Amino acid sequence: MTSTNHDHPRADELPPPRTEEVADRVYAYIQPDGGWWINNTGVVLGEHTVLCIDSCATERRTRGLLDAVEALQRRLGHRAGDGARMLVNTHQHGDHTNGNCLLPEATIIGHQRCREAIQATGILRPDGLWETVEWGELEPAPPFVTFERRLDLYVDDLLVELHHFGTAAHTTNDVVAWIPEHRVLFTGDLVFNGGTPFVLMGSVAGSFVALDCLMELDPAVIVPGHGDVCGPEVIDVAGEYLRFLQQLTVEARDAGLTPLEAARQADLGPFATLSHPERIAGNLHRAFAECEGARPGDPIDVAAALFDMVTFNGGRPLTCQA
Repeated sequence: MTSTNHDHPRADELPPPRTEEVADRVYAYIQPDGGWWINNTGVVLGEHTVLCIDSCATERRTRGLLDAVEALQRRLGHRAGDGARMLVNTHQHGDHTNGNCLLPEATIIGHQRCREAIQATGILRPDGLWETVEWGELEPAPPFVTFERRLDLYVDDLLVELHHFGTAAHTTNDVVAWIPEHRVLFTGDLVFNGGTPFVLMGSVAGSFVALDCLMELDPAVIVPGHGDVCGPEVIDVAGEYLRFLQQLTVEARDAGLTPLEAARQADLGPFATLSHPERIAGNLHRAFAECEGARPGDPIDVAAALFDMVTFNGGRPLTCQA
């Protein structure tokens, strides 16, 4: 079955970003429509500290996030800009890290492999694969405080646990921010709410490990990397999609199909309503590689997979309103 992107409004027709308080002084900064390069971020405000969870893809969008943080500070009676700032990156992708440079006073924290990936690639401006975006003035700013498995942060006395689950999943360096006192979980792109999971640069098998770890935390509120604030049901949707992906891979390889051929013939069934169905082509490249013995996070031909996603999309650049 061939497919194209769902209809999307122009960037100037999108609803504005909104700030939602998900617990006392814990906020989700939600950017509709949550598609390619339009991510969510988080803010935790203390009396003396400001923690941001991810930046945004473009200069304009990151400055909008910073304006929202200052508005929150004023609402709480803080002087805008007061206090030390920390910035956590949930993974390397530019929609979550390009704007790091616009927080020059922040201590930037992430997984060691996140730092290495940003150092290797810099600021990506992938016009041609995605619709043209006004990226703005951006410079690479990788994490300079790194960890491997766990790091505890405190916003005043509020504990924020950072976890990497020891495996590639969405990427090799996925980090979640877990606030046990409030049972609030910022997942990065381990889950999307309403969007197709994407494991091209990570692992199908590793994603199951990561999803199990998310469930073990027992979150009441999830702020996904993209899409509306939700509950743990999004973890189940991601797992169901990945099981579908594995079964499709077995059937396609038995039939001698390529990842693109398998994607075009696939009946997405209940997953057809998820945004960005073209990700099936990229996901199949990773799933095929794992069937052939690749380990989680092993390099594969990402460029070929992205090309197949564009081909699946009718040869048009992928929809992006960032």
